Amino acid sequence: MRDAAKVASPLDGRAGVAGGGVAIAERPLLGKVIVRGDGFDRDFQRAIEDVCGTGAPTEPNTWTESETASVAWLGPDEWLIATALDEAGAVAEALRDKLTGHHAAVVEVSDYYLTIRVEGPRARDVLAKGTPLDLHPRVFAKGQCAQTILAKASVLIVQTGDDPSYDVQVRWSMAEYLLDWLEDAAKAYL
Repeated sequence: MRDAAKVASPLDGRAGVAGGGVAIAERPLLGKVIVRGDGFDRDFQRAIEDVCGTGAPTEPNTWTESETASVAWLGPDEWLIATALDEAGAVAEALRDKLTGHHAAVVEVSDYYLTIRVEGPRARDVLAKGTPLDLHPRVFAKGQCAQTILAKASVLIVQTGDDPSYDVQVRWSMAEYLLDWLEDAAKAYL
């Protein structure tokens, strides 16, 4: 298991920004696991549900969550599981055990992504400045996610609330750049 107290984010010490229309801040570090397999296989789904408390969504660009984990659809046979940082290794190991004999792959990627929360009435406007993704509530609402580009960085955007609230998952190596970009894009709404 990973000792969460010893892991430092490249954004440590950065407070983010908050104002009348938007708040931007790093979320506490999460454990992340990529799982690949046949989402329509009942045993595959049962394995994920047993370990995560929720199944892998089969509808494109959606995510599900339980009290202990969330599972985001990345592709027809790929999902990203987010859980407590110190639980990621155990989640990966449990999934490997349950999926033995199935055509599946499980890889812990906790050190690859971190999460920046963008929320508030102008959050959509801030993100729209840097992504081609249509974030209008008619087409992108709570429960949806999409891999896209934000300010030239590859990201996963997950809409976590209707207020609106988004979790933007980005590679650690791009985190400082993206936070700087988001803070600059938000200036008009602070």
